[in-house]
Amino acid sequence: MAAAISLENTHLRMRISPLGGALLSLESLPFAVPVLRPGEGKTPGDCGLFPMLPLANRVAGNRFWLSGQVVLLPDSRADAQFFLHGDGWLAEWDVTGLSDQCCTLQLRRRHACGFDYLATLDYRLNGPVLEIAVTLQHLGETPMLYGGGLHPFFHFTPQSRLQFCASGYWPEGPQHLPLVWQNHLPPQADFNAGSYGDDEWLNICYSGWGGQATILHPQMRVTLSAQPGWLMLFRQSGEPFVCLE
Repeated sequence: MAAAISLENTHLRMRISPLGGALLSLESLPFAVPVLRPGEGKTPGDCGLFPMLPLANRVAGNRFWLSGQVVLLPDSRADAQFFLHGDGWLAEWDVTGLSDQCCTLQLRRRHACGFDYLATLDYRLNGPVLEIAVTLQHLGETPMLYGGGLHPFFHFTPQSRLQFCASGYWPEGPQHLPLVWQNHLPPQADFNAGSYGDDEWLNICYSGWGGQATILHPQMRVTLSAQPGWLMLFRQSGEPFVCLE
C-alpha cells in the first residue's frame, strides 16, 4: 500500500491515501479545527472523504435494466447485498500528478457487467478552498450507465449548524433504499433555516438543492458547493460528523 501524501498551504492541510483515493483528513490551520472527520484508512471508509465510483449508494436488487438487458452488478466485499458505492473506494489508485498544492490520482477498472472506465480524481488546494474534480471515461465498446459522487464526512458537533435549501426528499425505506418522494420536510430533515437537527440516524436524499450548503462552527464557516441537483445526507447518532454527498 502506498504511503499517504500530505499537502498544505497557509489555510488548509490535507492527507491523501492512494488506497481508495481517499482524503484521510482536512483541517483548517488558522482555526486549528478539522473540516473533515480524520481517519487513518485502516479500513474502508475510515477517512474524511472517499469517491463513489462507478456508482453511488445502492441499486435495488443489485441490478438494473439497460437497453432491454439486465445488468447484474458485481458483488462487494464491503456489503453482502449491494455493490455499495461501487469499488473505487476499495481500490488502489495510481498517483499520476503531484505538486505543492495538487495531487492527481487515476483508476482503471473493468467489470463483466459492462463497467469499463478510467477515473481521474484531482485534489487541489486553492487558498482557503479545496477543489475536487472527478472525471470518468467509459472505454468499453458497449454503452454503459454510470453514477458517482463524493462521500465527505464533515466535522459536526452540537455547537455546529447546517443550512441548505431543498424542496423535497426521498425518505429511507428497507435496505436503506428510497421510498416515494415527498414535498414536505419533517422537522428532523429540514435544514432550510439552519440547525443542528436531531442526534439520530438520518439517511435521505433531497431534491431542489441549490448547489450550496453551509456548516457554521463557533470558530469558522465551511461552505460546500457542487453542481448536482440532488444532495444525500447521512448521519449517525453519537458521531461527530454529517455526510453531505
